[in-house]
Amino acid sequence: MSQSAPSIGIDFGTTNSSIALATPSGVQLLRFADDRVSSRSILYLEKSKRGILSSSGPTAIEHYLAAHRDGDHPGRLIQSLKSYLTSRTLTGTEVFGRHYQLEELISRILMDLRQRAEEQFGIPVRHATVGRPVRFVGAETDADDNFAVERLRAAFLRSGFTSVDFEFEPVGAAFSFQHRETQFDDETILIGDFGGGTSDFSVLKLSRNGQRQVLGTSGLPFAGDAFDARIVRKLVSPALGSESVQRGGKGIPAVPAWIYANLERWHYLSFLRTRNVLDILTTAQKRAMEPEKIASLQAIVDEDLGYQLHQAVQRTKTALSRHDSADFIFAGPDAGSVELRTAVTRTDFELWIASELTQIATAVDSLLAATSLAPSAIARVFLTGGTSFVPAVRAIFEARFPNRVVTGDEFTSVAQGLALAHQ
Repeated sequence: MSQSAPSIGIDFGTTNSSIALATPSGVQLLRFADDRVSSRSILYLEKSKRGILSSSGPTAIEHYLAAHRDGDHPGRLIQSLKSYLTSRTLTGTEVFGRHYQLEELISRILMDLRQRAEEQFGIPVRHATVGRPVRFVGAETDADDNFAVERLRAAFLRSGFTSVDFEFEPVGAAFSFQHRETQFDDETILIGDFGGGTSDFSVLKLSRNGQRQVLGTSGLPFAGDAFDARIVRKLVSPALGSESVQRGGKGIPAVPAWIYANLERWHYLSFLRTRNVLDILTTAQKRAMEPEKIASLQAIVDEDLGYQLHQAVQRTKTALSRHDSADFIFAGPDAGSVELRTAVTRTDFELWIASELTQIATAVDSLLAATSLAPSAIARVFLTGGTSFVPAVRAIFEARFPNRVVTGDEFTSVAQGLALAHQ
């Protein structure tokens, strides 16, 4: 990158994306609808007289919801594309009879982000420092991670960038933390970055003169989406008949388990809207002991309500971060088509995610061991990302680093730090 090139940082996340520009006077964030500083990493493809049109972020959601309000379902909502980057078998998908490569789908989101940044910042945007997780979703080896990085690089190049540099996302968060903390001694810090698809950790040594040294990194291929999946499995799916059996007393499930498995992976729900699945659900409803639950499931699939269902799950998770109990409330856009209301406690939720919490704790302990550091050697812990709000996640760090855990800029710290990284 030339010295005169603008210093742009991009956090392209599984769920949300943000962009920052570093200037001599500070960091400027790209603004979206309602003055938000992050945008959903989401794509909507729809048919029109001009062919197949695409939109992303808030515009994609508006088009999708408008189609549902009109009682029409002409488009395809595609989410969590970053989660597929390690898959060598998933090269793309077919929409309206045309095959789209994964890189092309991602590039359409990135192109919209780049063009919006150019309009708002008033400069050409051709180079950026881009965040990447320590371990991509689905990665089992370093080769898998490298494969994902090169696919992501290809998507950026297709979207109009001429070059990109990659940096670990938690390291980007560390740059942001160092920039905003104007007074500190030379110290060692731990960063925990919790996104939608991955949880990443870094230990760095920061100096008062602005120098930084990465001592170690680690990552887990899950985060907020996995917590959402547990809410679906334990709370939502039973209300939709996952435990319902056929009449006759033989204990045969009314609906195949794989349908509920796809329901947990909320970005898969649109793939269930096929004639085969709808026929299965129609037959199951006639045979089930609890036909009303199967009818609700069929309505969610037939009306392609994955986005709305996920929003309801998100609201419940957020409420449980603030209160000891909450109600999961979901209603379809058409009155009476499907309505769910179920109570849940924070204690129940923490039991559902116990395995993930254990893995997070183990990853932190292993990182300390790998860097030969005792918990007392960590001066401060900076947590960022939406899942850092979950009390059980914070408790892992509070227990090991009492009175040293801080948070801030949960949805933009990575982008800000990436912009600062090569200023």
